[in-house]
Amino acid sequence: MNFTFDVRVLHNLVVGSGAAAYNAANRLHDLGEEVTMVTENRLAGTSRNTGSDKQTYYKLTLSGDYGDSVEQMAGTLFDGKAVDGDLCMAEAANSVRSFLNLVELGVPFPTDKHGSFVGYKTDHDPALRGTSVGPLTSKAMTEKLEEAAQRRGIELIDKQIVIKILVENGRACGVLTLDQGAGQPDDKPIFHVLLASNIVYATGGPAGIYKNVVYPHGHYGMSGIAYEAGVKGRNLTEWQYGLASVKPRWNVSGTYMQVLPRFVSTAQDGSDSREFLQEALPNLTDELNLIFLKGYQWPFDVKKAQTGSSLIDLLVYKETALRKRRVFLDFRHNPRQTDVPFASLSTEANTYLTSVDACFGTPLDRLRHMNEPAYEFYLGRGVDLAQEMLEIDLCAQHNNGGLAVNNWWQTDIQGLYAAGEVAGTHGVNRPGGSALNAGQVGSLRAALHIHSQGKKPQPELTATLREQVEEQVALAKAALSNSPTTSDFAPETTDVATNLGDDSFSSIDQLRDTVTSLFSEIAGPIRDVDKLKIHQENLVDLLANFSTRVQVTESKDLKKVFRLRDILVAQLQYTAAMLDYAASGGKSRGSAIFLDATGETSQPEIFPELRYSLDDGTKDELIQEVAYHVAGDGMYTDGTHADGTHADGVSTDSAAGDFTPQVEITWRKRHPLPVSRDAFETTWRTFREDGNIH
Repeated sequence: MNFTFDVRVLHNLVVGSGAAAYNAANRLHDLGEEVTMVTENRLAGTSRNTGSDKQTYYKLTLSGDYGDSVEQMAGTLFDGKAVDGDLCMAEAANSVRSFLNLVELGVPFPTDKHGSFVGYKTDHDPALRGTSVGPLTSKAMTEKLEEAAQRRGIELIDKQIVIKILVENGRACGVLTLDQGAGQPDDKPIFHVLLASNIVYATGGPAGIYKNVVYPHGHYGMSGIAYEAGVKGRNLTEWQYGLASVKPRWNVSGTYMQVLPRFVSTAQDGSDSREFLQEALPNLTDELNLIFLKGYQWPFDVKKAQTGSSLIDLLVYKETALRKRRVFLDFRHNPRQTDVPFASLSTEANTYLTSVDACFGTPLDRLRHMNEPAYEFYLGRGVDLAQEMLEIDLCAQHNNGGLAVNNWWQTDIQGLYAAGEVAGTHGVNRPGGSALNAGQVGSLRAALHIHSQGKKPQPELTATLREQVEEQVALAKAALSNSPTTSDFAPETTDVATNLGDDSFSSIDQLRDTVTSLFSEIAGPIRDVDKLKIHQENLVDLLANFSTRVQVTESKDLKKVFRLRDILVAQLQYTAAMLDYAASGGKSRGSAIFLDATGETSQPEIFPELRYSLDDGTKDELIQEVAYHVAGDGMYTDGTHADGTHADGVSTDSAAGDFTPQVEITWRKRHPLPVSRDAFETTWRTFREDGNIH
């Protein structure tokens, strides 16, 4: 095995190949900047491979007589709580510019005969700002942006996993990649150093930290190495979770719920089939009304969890996570296998179903009548809803938090920018579709800021950077040289929270499956503080002894080593954030319940174990930020920081590639919402004076 590495010197590097990444590259190119892209798999990623019943793009209202303005849209984003006002203003002010760029590239957003871009209300939206090109809006965006990049001749280096962000003196200097196509034959290096003056990091959300996800296969994210490089995490506690099919991974929102499917659970082997919603909803009409609302109110919401539509999510969670059963949607039969009493439904449900002439038949009949493409979507992926049930679960769908950025989308590391879901630019709530707008705006802002700084000297491979590279090479050598574990199989137990620290996992795949399954169970929509504390201790131990704990036998599996390592670092960040949030008085909010023995439940006979207290709003004006440290960078060995701020972790001696992780957490007031009342001439003068707006 050849463990040498080669070096390329570039100007600007974009990591990723989704909608935000391609937009960053195109914008940099159009500004006259030299730019190169690097990606793990050009055809993978969430932008290209995900969607929903009607995937929304959120922008300023551009049709009708509904009054709207940049400040009003920024105010709506700001109402999401725990989000900085300057970021909200930037996303609102640049929404039209970013949207029309997509239109000019050929994304077919609908207009009326006069050319107005019609819109609709999405969740958390008081205006008509939503638009869509159908279930695959982000796919269409990515493809058109990619075509534009290809016309520009932008170089894209494929099949490379970025495993290290190289940093010196607080500035990003490049990345180290693992070549997925090298290693066979042995005379080719499997590592590549890409030095760059600026990096736009667009790797998507940290999908790999959970087992139950809507993120498509092949999307893992790579947030851990950014935290290791020194980037702070922001609002890591804030996620969106919702019901999704397991195979294929897809949101079951919109029409899939409005047609009123039957919810069924079974044992793991498919036996003991039964409907379970009626345990908490004995009245059929109540059950149907809540199922219908899940189409509009898809994300799990703690405010709707006791008697509202999110009670459906909790009942699914109880079946899958607590009872260890499987849950399915059955479109072949009506709930309770009886006729739907359409006239008895809520006004909202009855009016809608009547307006689309869907008050008849089975859920499948209604689905094919209302939205034939929704049926064809699954049919094209090997699932015929006319012949079989659709397995679902309560899954992670989007991280509202992520890497901390300023209003030019630059991180704490100079020259390192983050755009797309990897960037933490949202608060507790956000309007549906605003993430697509944020990705386009953030990548535009990053490109503009990079260009404003002028040409920088291209970095060199200094002794410090070489040492960072060689640490990763040593980790690869250690993983390949480790002896196999003494046990062939992991212990037969579901209480894996107490078993992560032993050496009895038979493979790296099994270890990753265990840590991600556990995270879905204890750190997803339902968060168990006691189990999170145990998990934190195990994560620290795993990272501190990583090079001796993990082994693979072939070089092609080294990607699993670095991916697992990234997952563990990210999980530690998120675990620490959740524990600190709870310890500082945080209660259940957004899309997450924090279990609280002193809390309440409206249905103790159904959920005796599910007690929680709702957030009282005291943290709405605050933002939590989490910094990752390793031994020797200013942290005392007892886990406290030199300046007295809070930290969690331990400090031990490191072997090759090992971590001695510690986490520092701070809270700050969010930035207020800017209000611009400057005269045109004043703004014009500032704009003309080079560099002032940047």
